[in-house]
Amino acid sequence: MSATLAIVVLWIGFAASHMGLSSGQVRERLVARIGAGPFLGLYSIVAFLFFVPLVWVYFANKHAGPLLWSIPLGPELRWLLYAGMLIACVLVVAGIVRPSPASIVPGDPTPRGAQRITRHPLFMGFGLFGLLHLVPNGNAADVAFFGGFPLFALIGCRHQDERKLATGAAEFAAFYRETPFLPFTGPTTWQGIRELGPAVVLGALGTTFVLRWFHGAWFGP
Repeated sequence: MSATLAIVVLWIGFAASHMGLSSGQVRERLVARIGAGPFLGLYSIVAFLFFVPLVWVYFANKHAGPLLWSIPLGPELRWLLYAGMLIACVLVVAGIVRPSPASIVPGDPTPRGAQRITRHPLFMGFGLFGLLHLVPNGNAADVAFFGGFPLFALIGCRHQDERKLATGAAEFAAFYRETPFLPFTGPTTWQGIRELGPAVVLGALGTTFVLRWFHGAWFGP
């Protein structure tokens, strides 16, 4: 099996197990049998069983496979990618600080901050991270790895919405109506930006700086 195919298979396994375990009937039966805490533990273990090998296979085979595209990184494009990574870090940090009510462990259903930018800030932040890394990484293995992030974000977040709406919870239905799916497409985006708060902004700036500064040492060129 080629590295590219192995990455695709691991992404499919990660997505299928992630959505399968969180689907309504499966989750209800497991929680009823083993309890909510052990279910979350099982959910996390299964996710790691796919995601850790996924990362390991990719880093053992970086830039493998045919070159699908090659985009020169001039100063303007490079700084545009840096700015995009800052936005991605803002969404990820905001999603950790204030989890979405669509998450496996639901957060506050009152929209605020990044949730006015997208109702799934954590996943959409990782999706943007993947999209940005597709620009300078055009080999097949790179495309399979980084392309999996935006695909999983779109499919996984849609699944989360449908799962939560199926429960008939009025609070989530109201949250769903007031928040956009895709980032920066809702009418209250600017209000959300103003509500981000210093902890999110400083956390995102610090994360972006550390990742950029140590990128070569930690992840290679």
